[in-house]
Amino acid sequence: MLNFASLPPVDLIIVRHGRPERDEREEGQAADPSLSIMGRRQAELTADFLQCESITRIASSTMNRARQTAEPLADMLGIEIELHDALCEVDRESNRYVPMEEMTNEDPIVAEFLNDPWSLFNGDFEGFKTRVLDGFDAIVQANRGGTVAVFCHGMVMGVYLMTQLGVDDPFRFNIDYCGIMRVQASSNGVRSIRSVNETGHVRHTLE
Repeated sequence: MLNFASLPPVDLIIVRHGRPERDEREEGQAADPSLSIMGRRQAELTADFLQCESITRIASSTMNRARQTAEPLADMLGIEIELHDALCEVDRESNRYVPMEEMTNEDPIVAEFLNDPWSLFNGDFEGFKTRVLDGFDAIVQANRGGTVAVFCHGMVMGVYLMTQLGVDDPFRFNIDYCGIMRVQASSNGVRSIRSVNETGHVRHTLE
């Protein structure tokens, strides 16, 4: 009989995407911005930083800004990117994406968030949390003993970190562009946070 307790852990290197471009579309069309010039540079610096990490798999959200952040590392290591819809950001159906650096207090998104931060989840925080947790669990189950670089989004990382630390506020965590979070996932279900928001590799590119 297979002893699951003896299975080796999985090292997750979870990376937020680089800085995207602004993307505003007509009602009913989902915004899916590409990386800006700075974002592409941040992705390259991240690839340089991670290339010696013995990475065995690369996973990414299906959204452009995450996938494009993963591409330099995938090209460098010769590893195909596995796309996971479960890793998509909470705003994946919104017709508008504006980088935080370009928002003002007059922006309706800012006003709505300040009035009710939970409005970001469109009334379904539990559904979003379940999707994120299931997505990471699926990656862990498929990669025992491996090291997986996972490229996703700030709120995805915030909610995952929130659940692992046992707190009830996903807005407490600030993850910068190309910030790295390391998690060791054991076969018994224990998730150990090794680091949060490593940014030394891109510090000079952050405003």
